Amino acid sequence: MSDQPAATSASQAADVSRTTANQARVASLVVGVGALGVLLVARWLDPSASGHSTHLQLGLQPCTFLAVTGWPCPMCGATTTFALLADGRVLQGLWNQPFAAFLFVVDAAVAGVSLADAAWPRGRWRRIGDALRPHEPQLAVAFVTAMMLGWIWKIAMMKV
Repeated sequence: MSDQPAATSASQAADVSRTTANQARVASLVVGVGALGVLLVARWLDPSASGHSTHLQLGLQPCTFLAVTGWPCPMCGATTTFALLADGRVLQGLWNQPFAAFLFVVDAAVAGVSLADAAWPRGRWRRIGDALRPHEPQLAVAFVTAMMLGWIWKIAMMKV
């Protein structure tokens, strides 16, 4: 009789472990499909020759920041850059909005890692998180700095 509670406890722990693993797979699948969806939509879009406003093809409104100030917003040209890169026009995409080109690569990596972890769970996101966590402050500063530099680049390109 004393073995039964231990066996039940082990069985419950195994059920919890399976449930957690399945939840992680589903989460990876949802994130992967979402990230892949962004890339597929970008491939479908026709990049605007102006270097911005490609988002209008999605039924979105023109950029209020640009309309009010005459200056591009920090992510101005991001949709166009995604469309250029999805079309294989790498140099044009980099030239149009360098920070958005970086985000495109991040999105592609997220899609790949997520879909791989959904199909073949190996704890990839946990390991990536563990590797990046000690560097979060530096990564945050680098991210914001890169975004600001991309914005300055876009301002310079649109004001020339």
